[in-house]
Amino acid sequence: MAMTAKERVLTVLTGGVPDRKPVLSVCQYATYGLMEKTGAFWPEAHYDGKAMAELALGGASVLHLDAVRVPFCQTVEAEIFGSTIKNGGKTHIPSIETPAFTLDDKPIIPAGFTDRGRIPAILEAITRCRKAVGEDVAVMGSIVGPFSVAANIIGIATLLKASLRKPEKLLPFFSAAEKTAEAYADAVINAGADVIVIEDMMASLDMISPKTYRTLAFPYEKQLVDHIGGRIPVIIHICGKLDMVMNDIAATGVSAISVESAVDIAKVKKQFFDAGISVPVFGSVHPIRVLLEGNKDDVIKAVRKSVEDGADAISPDCAVAPETPLENLIAMTEAVASL
Repeated sequence: MAMTAKERVLTVLTGGVPDRKPVLSVCQYATYGLMEKTGAFWPEAHYDGKAMAELALGGASVLHLDAVRVPFCQTVEAEIFGSTIKNGGKTHIPSIETPAFTLDDKPIIPAGFTDRGRIPAILEAITRCRKAVGEDVAVMGSIVGPFSVAANIIGIATLLKASLRKPEKLLPFFSAAEKTAEAYADAVINAGADVIVIEDMMASLDMISPKTYRTLAFPYEKQLVDHIGGRIPVIIHICGKLDMVMNDIAATGVSAISVESAVDIAKVKKQFFDAGISVPVFGSVHPIRVLLEGNKDDVIKAVRKSVEDGADAISPDCAVAPETPLENLIAMTEAVASL
């Protein structure tokens, strides 16, 4: 008997066997074509809960994904802390312009921050998505991981230098970011999300060493997952080649790990099997080489490779470029459904 999209996603995330592999986009999937189809556009969809929900819902109604998600950028928490945000306008996502703190500052968590900035709009969008899809499609709320929030509030270069020379000075920022994430996660759950995505993009081995991941990123990711405590499943996404820390990421207690094409999924699956790890691995259709620059045949080949390698759900590697043709994203979902 065919499962609903939500059942399919939650079955994989809770260790079951679905009727087919889920297809979703763990990271953002808004494109200019999707904006045209839904009538919801940037920058309004970054700030208005109704527009945000309408654009997100296109993931189900237009792209036929098994899950929808908000928001579309990774600057929400940094803005709450006081980082200056550059508006991306109609064509880009918001970005960090000026970090809130220097390394010598003491980070302060703003009181009542879940009622400030763009968070109320995001929570409204989650509730709207939940009401619109009912129990048919999974709704995912995305929050930024503690390591990456710290980078966004003190600056990437400052964080990377300090991680090598003065790691102890970073601890207050990681702690503040993690505590903020706990309250934000609670609000996302209360708004009706089925799944939380933690995007900890800066915890990538493209940026830091395995030792730095284990000592500075892992403890706070685990603390956050422990706080969520199994109330809803958690997917973590970290960019880059992660083979050396995949077992560590699994040890955070997440329900699934989303990876890029740089990760050898077949190798990781064997590594997990040998270690007795059953955490699902999601991926990995390259968002640039395949989805943006490729054609339908390229998409089908990429999907088949991910399936053959043992991916438990099919997803773009990372954020989908807004110029990506809708037909390629639709081809991804059709390829999975036809397997």
